[in-house]
Amino acid sequence: MFSHIMLGSNDIERSRKFYDAIFTAIGGAPGALNPKGRLVYSHNGQRLVIGKPLNGEPATAGNGSTIGFAIETPEKIDAWWKAGGENGGVQIEDPPGVRKNAAGDMYLAYLRDPDGNKLCALHSM
Repeated sequence: MFSHIMLGSNDIERSRKFYDAIFTAIGGAPGALNPKGRLVYSHNGQRLVIGKPLNGEPATAGNGSTIGFAIETPEKIDAWWKAGGENGGVQIEDPPGVRKNAAGDMYLAYLRDPDGNKLCALHSM
């Protein structure tokens, strides 16, 4: 459905530290800086791009927005959550764990990146 997701950052190097940590924690590669100064992450056929807003205004987090990452195992989610918290992110909501709901049991964890964007790691059980 999506070709990519793009998030704004006010500090590309700070974002690189955070996103490199969470992507390598789940078996992905560090980001590549493209000619426009944007960080590009590719993992499991998906792409995430981090860049400064083109209009020159500060990047802001979307109120009510969450970017969800499909993760293969609960152990990788734990590593993702830990790496994010140790590299400029904020561990939010409950610690990683099973959440029961009508759609089935899921193992979830939540972080905010250094610019305040809300991220979720999800493993369907």
